[in-house]
Amino acid sequence: MTDAAPIPPIDRAGLRQRVDKALAEFLSERRRWMAGVDDALLPVAEALEAFVLGGGKRLRPAFAYWGYRGAGGQDSDQLVTSLAALEFVQASALIHDDLIDRSDTRRGEPALHRRFADRHRAAAWAGDPDAFGEAAAILLGDLSLVWSDELLHGGGLDPAVVIQARPVFDEMRTEVTVGQYLDIVTQVSGDTSVERASKVARYKAAKYTVEQPLLLGAALAGAAEPIRRAYSGYGLPLGEAFQLRDDILGVFGDPGQTGKPAGDDLREGKRTWLVAAALETADPAARKLLADHLGDPGLGPDLVDRLRQVIRDSGALSRTERRIVTLAEAAVAALTGAGLDAEAEQVLVDLAHVAAHRAD
Repeated sequence: MTDAAPIPPIDRAGLRQRVDKALAEFLSERRRWMAGVDDALLPVAEALEAFVLGGGKRLRPAFAYWGYRGAGGQDSDQLVTSLAALEFVQASALIHDDLIDRSDTRRGEPALHRRFADRHRAAAWAGDPDAFGEAAAILLGDLSLVWSDELLHGGGLDPAVVIQARPVFDEMRTEVTVGQYLDIVTQVSGDTSVERASKVARYKAAKYTVEQPLLLGAALAGAAEPIRRAYSGYGLPLGEAFQLRDDILGVFGDPGQTGKPAGDDLREGKRTWLVAAALETADPAARKLLADHLGDPGLGPDLVDRLRQVIRDSGALSRTERRIVTLAEAAVAALTGAGLDAEAEQVLVDLAHVAAHRAD
C-alpha cells in the first residue's frame, strides 16, 4: 500500500497508526536489549523491524479490537498495544511460510531466508549461505512467536483479564501451525479435492485471520455467549473468503501490488481451492496441463499465462469469485441481532468488504 492509497475503515479509530506505534516502541526496546547482548544480533533486530513495520493492513489487531468494542469494551492504548501482539503471530507465520515455499520475495523485498543467505555471501563466511539463511529464518520466526507472548502480557492490560483470554490466543497459534502442516502434506500427497482445500484454508488462514482475533477481543471484554457465537458465524466464512482472495491474488495478482512474482502459487504447487476447483471441472487435456506443471519452480511467463487460462476456462475463477461473495454475505448476516455496539458492528461490515475485496 502506498501513502496515497485510501485509508481502509480499520483506521476509524486511528488503529493502524496506533498499532504501528506500539510495534515500533516494542521493537526499539528489543533492539536495545539485543545490542546489549552482542552486536551480531543487530541484523536480527533490523530485519524484524523492516519485516514487521514494512507493510500489512493490521487486519488481525483490527478484528480483535472491534471484537472487543463490539462486546462493550472501552478503547485504551493498553488494549491496542496488547492486540499488536497478533502482528508477531502473523510475522512468524509469514517468515516460516516463505521458507517452506522457498519464496524469493515478500512485499517486494527479499524473503528473510534470502536476506540472511545474501548476508552470508557478502561476508564470505564459511559454509552454505542458503543453509544459514534457512536457519536464521526458522529462528526469527520462532522469535516473533515468543515476542507475541511478551507483547500480549506486557501491553498494560490487567493480567487477570489477559489470563481469561489466553486459551483463545493459544488455540489460535496451534491452529495456524497445524493448518500449515495440513497445507504441506496436501501438496505432497496430491490431494486436489475442494473439501481438502477448504479445510486447509480454514485452519491455515480463516480462523487465525478473523475468527480467533474476534474471539480474543470478546474474551478480553468478557463477552456473553451470543456475541461469541455471532463472531464465529462471522469470522469463519469471512476468513475463508479472505483466503480465497489470497488464492486468486497468488495466481492473478499484480506483482507491483502483491510484492510476489506473478503466478507464484503455481510454481509453489499450492493446492488451493481455486486450483482444486479448476482440476475438478477442466477438460482432460487442460487438467493434465495444470497437474503436470503445478509445482514447477521453473515456470516461465508464457506457461503461467497458459495455466491461468486453464483456470479461467474451467470456470474456477468465476466460481471462486462467487464463493467469496457468498461467504462475505453470510459473515455479515451472522452479526444481525447479536446485540453488538452499533459502531463496532458497522466497522465489522466494512472490514468484511476490505478483507474479501482487497487488492494486495
